[in-house]
Amino acid sequence: MLFSETLKRLLSLLADGQFHSGTELAAALGLSRSAIWKQLQALHELGLELRAISGKGYKLPQPLQLLEKPQIYAYLSARALELLGSLEIYDVITSTNSYLFELAAQGGESGQVCLAEYQSAGKGRRGRVWVSPYGHNIYLSILWRYQDGPSALAGLSLALGVAVIRALHVLGLSEVGLKWPNDIYWRQRKLAGILVEVSGENGGPCHAVVGLGVNFYLSQQQAAPIDQPWVDISSALGAGAYARRNECIALLLNELLPIIADFRAGSIQQYVAEWRSYDCMLGKSVDVFIGAYRQTGVVTGIDAEGLLLLQTPEGRVQSFASGEVSLSSA
Repeated sequence: MLFSETLKRLLSLLADGQFHSGTELAAALGLSRSAIWKQLQALHELGLELRAISGKGYKLPQPLQLLEKPQIYAYLSARALELLGSLEIYDVITSTNSYLFELAAQGGESGQVCLAEYQSAGKGRRGRVWVSPYGHNIYLSILWRYQDGPSALAGLSLALGVAVIRALHVLGLSEVGLKWPNDIYWRQRKLAGILVEVSGENGGPCHAVVGLGVNFYLSQQQAAPIDQPWVDISSALGAGAYARRNECIALLLNELLPIIADFRAGSIQQYVAEWRSYDCMLGKSVDVFIGAYRQTGVVTGIDAEGLLLLQTPEGRVQSFASGEVSLSSA
């Protein structure tokens, strides 16, 4: 969809979460009342809820902190600044991962970061759509180039899960766990997900696009399409968390960029012990899906290479290099 400068200015006015009358908004933007009404209707296309009360005006149910480069840069570490190639912020994009994949094909360099306020076709695992209301969550992708082929990146998504946990701890969030291979949970509800897409030659140059989606604030209505228990950072951290969205992005980049830049074949072994300390599925009965194949068992952890270990009902331990894990319905 098209995103006009007028719509961006309107959102900036409404971002404080307070009531604004139609007359006030019209005067601020130099538009007629009817033109303002049309702009307000466009907010629904961005997944935003709007409350209207006669005599008071219009308001968003929750304040928004819109993405701002200066605020993000203010929290970046020296190491992250060294590794960061460029930082692009889009109001609307199909998918931050898809954008960087296309950029890679055009010669894009390592360290390019893409952020978006809204994704019209955000991607999760197994083709799932990531719920993406404008200005509410974190949609972040990073491009990096490697020389040793895709096989050398085995376990990268697990190492990145550790990076996300570290960043959330700095933000002040505790009780965060990891669900193999790349989901971040808080009190057994999904908070964030990682998607790593790799392309290149076996044993030769390749590139990876690391995508991270974090629920920062979602209302029950906005989250209705989500088919699993979920949570957002605003709920976990409490009042005022919405004002730390740019800070959270910087903290994530501080942890993600060094791990992405330094990752080589065998690097996963540096993170296995820490990953195990965050394992929130350990000892639980789960189903592992690989296409149409399903295996039920009890999670016994991960091995030194980051493979999932599952004890089957027959008592044998089976390892998995990939798959989708769900709590068992049995």
